[in-house]
Amino acid sequence: MTTTATTASVLGALAEVYDPELDEPITRLGFVTSCEVSDDGDVEVVLRLPTPQCAPNFAFLMAADARNALRRLPEVREISVKLEDHYTGAEINAALARGEDFTGAFPGETGGDDDLVALRELFLRKALVARESRLCDSLLNAGATAEQVAARRVRDLPQDTRDAQRCLELRRQLGLESDADSPAFVLPSGEAVPPAELKRWLRTARLVRMSLEVNGGICRSLLQIRHGVAIEDPEEVLR
Repeated sequence: MTTTATTASVLGALAEVYDPELDEPITRLGFVTSCEVSDDGDVEVVLRLPTPQCAPNFAFLMAADARNALRRLPEVREISVKLEDHYTGAEINAALARGEDFTGAFPGETGGDDDLVALRELFLRKALVARESRLCDSLLNAGATAEQVAARRVRDLPQDTRDAQRCLELRRQLGLESDADSPAFVLPSGEAVPPAELKRWLRTARLVRMSLEVNGGICRSLLQIRHGVAIEDPEEVLR
């Protein structure tokens, strides 16, 4: 029996697409304006950002990631992903329709797709640090010492929490070890955070986390003001 695409399956795929800067699913942030699925499996998705002035490279990343997520659904046929209400939406939408990369949207105006790869990696590293800081704080608040926290391995993390699961996803995307025997808390190199440096590392990590959380709050507020869309705070559901 042939499986056909459904709105639920499409939204499920889009839920795996994360805002690259905030590290939250675009579905939870309210970035999916509409999702139409035909009886034949053709999909049309419209996305919006909090403001029309969001950086073009960020906007393209989100839209391209959504398109690629839908491509992985075998039951989907034709795919249309469009940005609405963005000052470079026409250029980005046209490039996506042609199957082109960021440079195809802005020929001669960018530093190339390598810049976009570097930007994505930067976002992924910030997201990992923020998630790790939340896990670290939870262990310290439960009474663990810095030495005990630094000695933790991946297998020691609470695997039923979204933070732990997302940390492993991010590490795999960054090419860092994520097996059960790997250090739970790592530096950008993938090496374990030394016990003597944990407090200093955590201070910096908390600042990164705070930046992501504040920016996420601003985005939710802007969507509510501009479109009347109330987006739930993700803190509780991500723990």
